[in-house]
Amino acid sequence: MKIGFIGLGNMGAPMAANLVAAGHQVTGFDLSAPAPDGVSMAASAAEAATGAEVVITMLPNGAILKAVAGEILPEMAPGAVLLDCSTVDVASAREVASQAEAAGLGALDAPVSGGVGGAAAGTLTFMVGGGEAAFATAKPLFDVMGQKAVHCGPAGNGQAAKICNNMILGVTMIATCEAFALADKLGLDRQAMFDVVSTSSGQSWSMTTYCPAPGVGPKSPADNGYTPGFAADLMLKDLRLSQAAAEDADADTPMGQLAAALYARFVEEEDGKGRDFSAMLPRFEGRGRSS
Repeated sequence: MKIGFIGLGNMGAPMAANLVAAGHQVTGFDLSAPAPDGVSMAASAAEAATGAEVVITMLPNGAILKAVAGEILPEMAPGAVLLDCSTVDVASAREVASQAEAAGLGALDAPVSGGVGGAAAGTLTFMVGGGEAAFATAKPLFDVMGQKAVHCGPAGNGQAAKICNNMILGVTMIATCEAFALADKLGLDRQAMFDVVSTSSGQSWSMTTYCPAPGVGPKSPADNGYTPGFAADLMLKDLRLSQAAAEDADADTPMGQLAAALYARFVEEEDGKGRDFSAMLPRFEGRGRSS
């Protein structure tokens, strides 16, 4: 398949490289990132989109997505599919999809879960909103870049699934870190804590797969000095998206709201910027009840 790929940063570059390795012809564009092996670089986003059957975007936010869409939609051939893998607000995803459909194009919002490691390994999960025909066109690409693609319904529903999932993740990671810090103060060994919780009613992905305690459970960023697998900055972005969506939908999300406020404090006022989101554990370790 002939593919345009716009946004070749930490996530986009390995995704594009996996498509090339699977035999697809990929033309890329990025304002600053180097070309992944096998990707031909275009001089502009519009050039990368010209003649492509599918154009994949992996961009930082909804405003940039809308700006890029304004450049590339007029250059895409009727019937081509815009596959946006960015994590953006639901309203922006639906606006871009509406513009694409008006131009005779397919459109999918397909944010991912799995982080940089999943992008490199081709094991991402895609949460996809958009039409059935566009999903069928993109399905072979999902199979290369990930291990699962779930069609969640019409435009915007992929983003809705992503922010709901990550609101749960942010809340459960905070609770897991709080519990480890409390266990430390109560004299409970961390391995014993893991052995109990990982097989009991308190277990979660944050505990059993991505344990924030170094040397406990499967290898995780905690074992690498909290070098990001999923940065606290990105968790904050997703939690803020969840609360913006909750405001628009008139949904009561008190735990999501508290998690967003705590990650904002961690990233913007403390030492969380540039660290993994599980670095909440050392944060709690050094704090007392009233701090």
